[in-house]
Parts: sequence; structure tokens; C-alpha cells
Amino acid sequence: AKYLTEKQPGFSRKDGYSIPYGDSPFDHENVGEEVYFHILNHAKKYVHIMTPYLILDNEMLTTFIRAAKSGIEVIIIMPDKWYAFAVAKTYYKELIEGGVQIYEYTPGFVHAKVFVSDDDTATVGSINLDFRSLYLHFENGVFIYDNPEVQKVEEDFQNTLAKCHKVTVTEVRNRGVLMKVAGQVLRLVAPLM
Repeated sequence: AKYLTEKQPGFSRKDGYSIPYGDSPFDHENVGEEVYFHILNHAKKYVHIMTPYLILDNEMLTTFIRAAKSGIEVIIIMPDKWYAFAVAKTYYKELIEGGVQIYEYTPGFVHAKVFVSDDDTATVGSINLDFRSLYLHFENGVFIYDNPEVQKVEEDFQNTLAKCHKVTVTEVRNRGVLMKVAGQVLRLVAPLM
């Protein structure tokens, strides 16, 4: 997609918008987090997410659950990486009981950082759903709106979802004691992960 402003020759609204953005820990603006909140808060039908890390603060956890309880289909695809996974699983029960669907990518590790919503909005970039990425790192992404590329992002999500296993509350309750303890201990140091 071309990055044209409305005043440039060749600009066309038919291609929608692709807006690159950056996030810096020095400007006191959490741009990446706000993009994620924007998508969750403005969705009408669905929000589909791929993230390698799921270490949530209370505000993000509440936003996920509020969106799901309002009837939005919220699906998160997670990889299988034991230490990030152990911490992520400490959020699973609350998220699933709140209506969020969690899927695990069975072939291994998914490193994508993607939010896609309602066939018209997406963001793809380097921003993980964890403390370091949202608040401490230099990150970047592109916000895509009303652009044909959004459908390609959703197609990729659906292709990935086909290789996933849906996590149930029963599975979360039945996970081993070692995994539960490891998750809780790692959650204490989650901001450092």
C-alpha cells in the first residue's frame, strides 16, 4: 500500500488507509497499547489476535473480557513456549470464563503480533501483549483500515486457526501442579519477561 496523504496526487480513498506508527518508552504515550485498546473498544463483530506472549495488566484483561461479554467474538491464538505459556495460562481461566476463546497453535511457535477486526481494521507489527513491549521497548506497527490487505490478514488468521486446539476451562483446571506453580511464580516477575 502506498502512504499518500489526501493532498498528494494519486491519493485514493478506495484503497483505505495504511498508517505506520512507532512507540517509544521516552514519550509517555503508549501508542501500541492504545491501538490495541482502540480495536477492542470499536469492534462490532469480532477481534482476532495472534500473539506470542500474553502477560496482561488489569486494564487490558478487563477490556478483553468486556468486549467478549458484549457479544464480540474475541479469539486469541497462542504458541507453545513453556515459560511464556506458563504465565499466559494464569490468565486463561478468567479470559475463557469471560467469553474469550483461547487457541493453542499445535505445530509450535507463532511469533505474529496481529489484531484484526470486523473485516475492516487490522494492525500488524512488533508489539507483544506484555509489559516490556507495551511500556519499555521501541516498537512499531502499521494500522490498516478499510484496505484490501485487512482481508489477507484475516485469511492468514483463519489458516493459522485451522492448525490450533481450542483450550477449555476443564483443561485449564486440570493442568499439572508444577505448571500452575511455575505460572504463578513467573507471573510475579512478568514485567521482566
